[in-house]
Amino acid sequence: MTLTPKIHLILITAILVSQWNCSTLYAQETMKQKDSLKFENKIVPDEIWRETYVALSHYPELKDTPIEFKFKSKIQKSFMQAQPKVSGLLKNKKKRSYFVMISEHIKIEDEVFDVKKVPSEVLIGWIGHELGHIMDYRERSAINMVWFGIKYLTSKNYIQEAERAADTYAVNHGLGKYIIATKDFILNHTHLADAYKARIKKLYLSQEEIMALIDEIDEANN
Repeated sequence: MTLTPKIHLILITAILVSQWNCSTLYAQETMKQKDSLKFENKIVPDEIWRETYVALSHYPELKDTPIEFKFKSKIQKSFMQAQPKVSGLLKNKKKRSYFVMISEHIKIEDEVFDVKKVPSEVLIGWIGHELGHIMDYRERSAINMVWFGIKYLTSKNYIQEAERAADTYAVNHGLGKYIIATKDFILNHTHLADAYKARIKKLYLSQEEIMALIDEIDEANN
């Protein structure tokens, strides 16, 4: 059947209206998600709000915890860093606020990473790991937090304990596949130095340990 110009115009108009409605619904859902983050006392840069939303959705315990995700020009030997706000350190544990500092660019040996170019699942894993640190911090007194900071700066064994604890929190909260994606990105990235990869292997849970934790969780839920 040959379409007349009028019918052809009507069909094109209907398709465009349908596409516009889908875009409008998507935009409305996007705004709802962003508004929910604001409602939960979270400050998140636009560039990473989707990944942050996914990571936070796995931590219902942090719903009422104020957290500011903030870009920083440089973080020494790290891509992200979670820490309590000093102004609220002496407050009741339940009333503390936290920063998650994020390096816009990280240089490891001769490789420079831009946060906007890191794969989404890798970024979710990194954020999920930092939220694991916050889960750990929430259980510590002010004096214990100060002692934690001192030991973290002076003891590699304590760094290992803290980083493995954060990984464990993330895996136990259903972020195992994202943590594995992050490890895979770091360890199998051909341009990263072997010395840096060795440091990651030593301080953090291995991919095998993460898989074992995931299996334990699956067995417990079945």
